[in-house]
Amino acid sequence: MRFTRFACALSGVSALVGASTTLAQDTIATERVIASGVQRPVYLTHAGDPGRAFVVQQRGLIRILDLETDTFLSQPFIDLSSRVSQSGNERGLLGLAFHPEYASNGLFYVNYTHISTGATVVAQFSVSAADPDIADPNSFMQVLTYTQPFSNHNGGWIGFGPDDYLYIASGDGGSGNDPGNRAQTIDNMLLGKMLRVDVNDDDFPNDGGRNYAVPATNPFVDAPGDDEIWAYGLRNPWRNSFNRATGELYIADVGQSAREEVNVQPATSLGGENYGWRCMEGTICTGLSGCVCFDDALTDPIHEYTHAFGCSITGGYVYQGNAIPHLRGTYFFADYCDDTIWSFRYDNGVKSDFADRTTEMGSVNGGFINSIVSFGEDAAGEMYICDLNGEIYRVIPRCRADINGDGMANTQDVLAFLNLWNADDLASDFNGDGLTNTQDVLLFLNEWNAGCP
Repeated sequence: MRFTRFACALSGVSALVGASTTLAQDTIATERVIASGVQRPVYLTHAGDPGRAFVVQQRGLIRILDLETDTFLSQPFIDLSSRVSQSGNERGLLGLAFHPEYASNGLFYVNYTHISTGATVVAQFSVSAADPDIADPNSFMQVLTYTQPFSNHNGGWIGFGPDDYLYIASGDGGSGNDPGNRAQTIDNMLLGKMLRVDVNDDDFPNDGGRNYAVPATNPFVDAPGDDEIWAYGLRNPWRNSFNRATGELYIADVGQSAREEVNVQPATSLGGENYGWRCMEGTICTGLSGCVCFDDALTDPIHEYTHAFGCSITGGYVYQGNAIPHLRGTYFFADYCDDTIWSFRYDNGVKSDFADRTTEMGSVNGGFINSIVSFGEDAAGEMYICDLNGEIYRVIPRCRADINGDGMANTQDVLAFLNLWNADDLASDFNGDGLTNTQDVLLFLNEWNAGCP
């Protein structure tokens, strides 16, 4: 039935379709969404609803970005500046995650370093009952906290996994070479880890500073090691993400002086992975004690690069949006120091299609992407880039008619569009009304007939 409808639509608009095509130099680009007015944006995420995104500013503000107008709402969602460190390049408000049931319970979680002690605090807040665009600052409840011995390597990412547990990325506590071997120490040491807790229950009812439960399936429950630990051997995991389609956890870990790395934890993982720091930096031996280099018990990164190409990795997302269907399943990441953007695919343990995207992803409407501190994702799976200097960019197709991403608008794209449209895939929703109908066919054919620039 869908195929027949598509055929009818084509017959009615055949005059729009020309025979010529134009080769495009690139297939994707970026557009600058915010050019000014935001200070040190370090993260962008969503609350599950379309039309808005939440931007985290390092010094304590969370602001709502209206994606229809690409402007901020006048009033911050919440101001945590009285709680958050106001100095240091790596301290501040660093993470934000919305409860999987946020639409019904209004709960969200933040990760920040404390304004006076510098300790990491993971806390729960709730949205105002009267206004969905404003949070209640008095709804604070501490989930957990742990001391940071130095000002750097705070980690800071938090996110809910497909299992609805809250994952918390902690750095090794700072300084250099992980003094104290904190990343490898699993008893009474939450630093240099990926933690996993259940915020829907409380195993510590008599402790007001610990408001969570430990999942019974965490790897160190009923075994030596802190029950909250999910994985360890990390230096400074900066900007991690779950593949929303398949559930893998991508962990970008900032290196010491030689290697930057990407680790991927399978969706089927039972936890307990040791990613090797401080005896390993990527796949090289540091000469430091703490574990045995090249031990079979260590988990190697699936990608690494040397400091000839940068000095501080910024993890990103596996793209699963609708605007660029040929890039679904592609992981994007960058280097903060070098402003380089790369991508690759990773399927069933095999990495492929590695590409340097830096030039291709230049902005089409002004601005220059540098100091890439974070990627972001909206509710539809479209991807954004946060520039620490105060700019936000959206990743877009350079030519919407190039459905298959080969750089041309040709009959292969008509067939690709037909497949998407026939499957009710929202990548064929060209007018953005949430429906896939003949209006989208007309719009696609108009753009196809115009070719690619």
